[in-house]
Amino acid sequence: MEPQKPPTFDDVAAASERLAGMAVRTPLIESDALNARVGGRVLIKPENLQRMGAFKFRGAYNAISRLSADQWPGGVAACSSGNHAGGVAEAARLCGLAATIVMPEDAPHIKLARTRGAGAEIITYDRHKDDREQIAADISSERSACYISPYDHPDIIAGQGTSGLELMRQAEELGVVPDCLLAPCGGGGLIAGLALAVKHLNPDIEVYAVEPEDFDDHARSLSSGERECNEVLSGSICDALLAPMPGELTFQVNSLLLSGALTVSDDEVRDAIRFAFNDLKLVLEPGGAVALAALLSGRLEVRDRTVALMLTGGNIDGDQFAGILAS
Repeated sequence: MEPQKPPTFDDVAAASERLAGMAVRTPLIESDALNARVGGRVLIKPENLQRMGAFKFRGAYNAISRLSADQWPGGVAACSSGNHAGGVAEAARLCGLAATIVMPEDAPHIKLARTRGAGAEIITYDRHKDDREQIAADISSERSACYISPYDHPDIIAGQGTSGLELMRQAEELGVVPDCLLAPCGGGGLIAGLALAVKHLNPDIEVYAVEPEDFDDHARSLSSGERECNEVLSGSICDALLAPMPGELTFQVNSLLLSGALTVSDDEVRDAIRFAFNDLKLVLEPGGAVALAALLSGRLEVRDRTVALMLTGGNIDGDQFAGILAS
């Protein structure tokens, strides 16, 4: 089998056509409070309002809608801490395919429930001891199911990039050209797709990945020029962003197109979740709030600039959300 090649802008555009009528065209909104806080103009793309509460549906549907049930009688298999699981489950349901998802035992209950609710079978694993990708690979082999990567596949990257294509078209409708874009980053599929889309339409735009502290593999990889691993696999509240290292395909894109990577602490993420609820009237999960956290904590100077900001997921357990709001 020939090595896969990273997608191009044309693949993102094709994915956008494929997702028409299936993915939610999430709005582009502004907040006077946020603009005043950072001294610039912030264009907010709330993908927490996407199907299944996260951007992941875009990539999953783009990949799964291209599959044949005759070729894959076992449907699809995937491994995920939650949002990719939900996206795959919902996309498989819409496409009439079975879905088997490998999820960590400590995944948020809301993500487990949403995935089951879309009809998927869930197999849990211990993230400290087990190899989730090997478990998913074994399932794929045993059941003749197609493995759907959480981030390192051309169709996944292109599908995620459709949110960036939408953002740029919406900004154009407002007569605005963003100077920079901030988005959460785990394995790098979203930020790669975004970069492909926005840099094609505006080569001068700066694109920044945002990661949790101690999971700054992209920041270190961009610095060294090689994919770097994280030393730990857990320990942040940002469960959606705890990939062990950048993907092969995603890093090929990100090493060329990103302007840098920023990191934020769990406390800064909690502050961002509170700000989103109190001032934006949006519910965010920790991983979906890291770009907002970077903006609020001044990780990037944005005074008198126009910033595109991705809010990527809202699947947070009620008890955790209440605890953050009360702290």
